[in-house]
Amino acid sequence: MCDDPHAVMLFAAGFGTRMGALTADRPKPLIRVAGRPLIDHALDLVTDAGLPQKVANLHYKAEMLVAHLDGKGVQTSIEEPDILETGGGLRHALPLLGSRPVFTMNTDAVWDGPNPLTLAKNVWNPQEMDGLLVCIRPDKAVGHTGKGDFLLADDGRLTRGRGLIYGGVQIIKTDGLGSIAQSAFSLNILWDRMLEKRRLFGLCYPGRWCDVGRPEGITLAEQMIGYPHV
Repeated sequence: MCDDPHAVMLFAAGFGTRMGALTADRPKPLIRVAGRPLIDHALDLVTDAGLPQKVANLHYKAEMLVAHLDGKGVQTSIEEPDILETGGGLRHALPLLGSRPVFTMNTDAVWDGPNPLTLAKNVWNPQEMDGLLVCIRPDKAVGHTGKGDFLLADDGRLTRGRGLIYGGVQIIKTDGLGSIAQSAFSLNILWDRMLEKRRLFGLCYPGRWCDVGRPEGITLAEQMIGYPHV
């Protein structure tokens, strides 16, 4: 179907400032967890889900990621001179992604359980949905101390609230991006429009998830997946 996603946007442009000295000489997606760069953990899930088209947006130390991704079948969308945030970055990459709904995926999380991309693909219903977010229960979010992002109704619709945590994987229709005036902006703007129309949905991930946004997240993620420490 023309409304089924076949491409994934990997968000890899950020500065990784919360990682401190670890990102002084490399972008955050190249920080190693369980012996491998974070972005390779994400690419494993993309490959397993059978998505044929992969695009990564790059900004901070872009040349290092270009070299790492060479030969991996990933097209790159380099943001310069300024970083464009999630919404602006997605819009900038649309010539590579096409007009169909797309997956977007943060590259700074590790998942322990079924493939979140496959789960979302199986639930996606473009007749009802403009966006579908994979969310995490607080007790399954390893090391997360935030208050949550969304409440999930029985019919799968989302509202803002201190409930589930957005896990960084979604399917989203991109046609609304063109009407946003800013060049750099968050996808929260598009989500708010979908919430008003009651067309933003969520699914609750059944496994565990760890956000590797701070240095301590590396150890927590490795413990979660049972990576042996000497």
